[in-house]
Amino acid sequence: QVQLVESGGGLVQPGGSLRPSCAASRSFFQLGWYRQTPGKQRELVATMTASGTTNYADSVKGRFTISRDNAKNTVYLQMNSLEPEDTAVYYCAAGRLSYSYWGQGTQVTVSS
Repeated sequence: QVQLVESGGGLVQPGGSLRPSCAASRSFFQLGWYRQTPGKQRELVATMTASGTTNYADSVKGRFTISRDNAKNTVYLQMNSLEPEDTAVYYCAAGRLSYSYWGQGTQVTVSS
């Protein structure tokens, strides 16, 4: 059974940083992060293939960096200059050509 275990969310002040991580139970070609707020659709934040190709939402470019450790089947999301609009549940996603597996989500709250 595939498991994606997220950690590293929390409460941070505007302008602060967080670095959630997601450990997968096996290797995947694509690993990524999505986020969702109440009443809205889940949206892409950042994705990364095993070969290193990345993709970011325009709203996080220059502030967030996705990385992965293929030996540990783990993906990270370095989030800097956080804004209240970044508040959401962040979900780890994994798959090959599309995202077939999802984590349970970790709450990120940006508030003073």
